[in-house]
Amino acid sequence: MTQEQQTAIEGIYEVCIGVPEPISAIQYWEQFGYRIGQVGELTAAAAKQLYGVDSPLRSVRLYHQNADHGLIRLMVWQNPVNEGLGMGSMKVKGNRWATTLTADVLNVLNHVEEAKAADWDIKYTNPHWEVIYNKERKSRPFIDPVLGVREMLLLQPFARQVLFQRYGYTLPHYGNIHKGSFLKTSQFTHMGMVIQDDSKETLKFYEEVLGLLRVRDDVETSYESSLAGREIFDLNRGEKFFVTAFDDPRSSTTDLSAARSGRLYIIRFPSSIPLDSRFEAAQPGSLGVCLYTYRVNGFHMYYHRVKASPVQKFTTIVTNEFQEQSFSFVAPDGYFWTLLA
Repeated sequence: MTQEQQTAIEGIYEVCIGVPEPISAIQYWEQFGYRIGQVGELTAAAAKQLYGVDSPLRSVRLYHQNADHGLIRLMVWQNPVNEGLGMGSMKVKGNRWATTLTADVLNVLNHVEEAKAADWDIKYTNPHWEVIYNKERKSRPFIDPVLGVREMLLLQPFARQVLFQRYGYTLPHYGNIHKGSFLKTSQFTHMGMVIQDDSKETLKFYEEVLGLLRVRDDVETSYESSLAGREIFDLNRGEKFFVTAFDDPRSSTTDLSAARSGRLYIIRFPSSIPLDSRFEAAQPGSLGVCLYTYRVNGFHMYYHRVKASPVQKFTTIVTNEFQEQSFSFVAPDGYFWTLLA
């Protein structure tokens, strides 16, 4: 199969964000290269059927250049269910966030610090150096090129973001920076979730039912090994988590250059670490990051496959606010998903 051939499922299509009103959110995301695409509405009865929320809904889909994944759906509920995850800790079950590649992470930091000085409600970490691939490789300072990223966390009441800049390497299919955007950023490259499952049984759903490719598994991050991981996930001394990544099947487990954005990162904490559960604050009806969607080929096949799997709940097929066939379900790990044709 060539790199450009379609598969039944590709990268995460949308990050859905509940907002009290769309104008300021649109203005914010325009700085990251997004633009208004479609606008749609649902009655309270239709929203209840697809999302389980008894409230009229108006949504705005934001596009990023010609990307077919990593888009944004702003969801404006007439009656939001709750305030969402807000600026709470990343170290909770039910957590969601979205990550963006930038060509100038220090410029992002400049604006974050300006916003903080202007009394914005904002929380962030400095862009720490992190080696993502070939961690065992030793380079000689001022002689060998350094290969890694600088990544930072940015939390606001309705946005949970990680931003990173690459140094010394490129991945041709992993994020396309909009060079004309104010902050020199790509579409969302990967989206994250936090679980606790020592058995790893719930991870099988993404591979066996959704058909994603498991490209990284059990990559350990600890308080001692990663300053970025320590600060982003509020790790205490001696604590660690494990990362499993699921990709578009056109990616590869062996060829790094084939890696594709739209990746799902699942952060798995050992059950020995006490974590709060915030699933109710990260599902449709909530403000802030509340839902991920996949667009799939063979939509009805997926419906029957999901229905026959160990999901916690699922809906019938209905038309969403953009007139697309859709259905929703809660995966075995507790996360709410929507698939669309």
